[in-house]
Amino acid sequence: MSGIYIHIPFCKQACHYCDFHFSTNLKKKDEMVLALAKEIEMRSKNTSITHHPSSITEPIETIYFGGGTPSILEISDLKFLIDAVYKNYKVVENPEITVEANPDDLNFDFAQYDKEVDLSVRAESRTIFEELQTIGVNRLSIGIQSFFEDDLKLMNRAHNVEEAKKCLEIATQYFDNISIDLIYGVPQMSNEKWLQNIETALSFGVQHISSYALTVEPKTALHSFIQKGIIPSPDDEVAQEHFQILVDKLSENGFIHYELSNFGKENYLSKNNSSYWLGKKYIGIGPSAHSYDGKNRGWNVSNNSLYIKSIQENKLPIEIETLTKTDRYNEYIMTGLRTIWGVSLERIEKEFGKTYLDYLLMQSKKHFEQELLECVKSSEVETILKTTKKGKFLSDGIASDLFLLNK
Repeated sequence: MSGIYIHIPFCKQACHYCDFHFSTNLKKKDEMVLALAKEIEMRSKNTSITHHPSSITEPIETIYFGGGTPSILEISDLKFLIDAVYKNYKVVENPEITVEANPDDLNFDFAQYDKEVDLSVRAESRTIFEELQTIGVNRLSIGIQSFFEDDLKLMNRAHNVEEAKKCLEIATQYFDNISIDLIYGVPQMSNEKWLQNIETALSFGVQHISSYALTVEPKTALHSFIQKGIIPSPDDEVAQEHFQILVDKLSENGFIHYELSNFGKENYLSKNNSSYWLGKKYIGIGPSAHSYDGKNRGWNVSNNSLYIKSIQENKLPIEIETLTKTDRYNEYIMTGLRTIWGVSLERIEKEFGKTYLDYLLMQSKKHFEQELLECVKSSEVETILKTTKKGKFLSDGIASDLFLLNK
């Protein structure tokens, strides 16, 4: 099975921490939607990243609208793009179709909303949630980030706390498969305040939470504010404490910690997210979107105007990297250690050879001694290398120490 990721490169305003590709200029929105649909068609006729016949031919099981802010599009735009996927690819029955959204874009009339009213008997026109269901969307990923006003202002989010809460009150009446994003490690956020964020999220009964440490990326407003001393830099020790609070609290509430930043109830793990970590093939549509066909990785140009121009000229604006054996080994180590599925020692030996396995075990030795890594028998014939509870937060750093270089 494969997935399609569609990058919507527009936002109302720039969040202070974000370094993803987007534009706040919406003048080319209509041209962009047409270009995205055309790329979907072009890629279906030449689905291999490198344009060879050995292409991504598996049925599509996930369609994911990311960004940017996909909810900035009209429902008709989203439908147009979903229809383009169905027209050009074989899609499984009941695919997971996710739309990332901000509370302020889920434009229900909050002022008139009364949670005592049964929404199913309202005489008003359809809500945006019903409209999304009508076009096949069955999963929402809502960018809450925090339930505190000062945090939202620091991040320069477009919504406020009241919008976030009322959005979830209504959304959960229409969708049972809802994920929300939360950010921890925010400067001056206490452990108690972070715990309140988690408890507020749980009170809405959401089935999935993606949570990330606030990171300072170059050329972002957050980076500039810290350099100027306007706000303090995030504290790694605080972030680690927040992470452990998150892991413990969500575990108590029946969430599976299936990837470093992702937690889901049983049967609600994101199929889209899981496909990345399990090394499945996927097609990235839109400026800056990445693709992977098992052997090659590709990425589209990160410029809206150049992307549209190239597509209009029937050219795919993509750069290609053919992964070496060592590249694929390093990627497997990185993704495996972030997940509950870990790294199979048998797979390492079978796919990469005994030299790679010996190197991995040698590099892992000090992490075993520090109780950051462990080997677990998953079956009679398979042993899995995994991070311990102590090592989970450090998984990316541990993985980099296990990478093989210059081979």
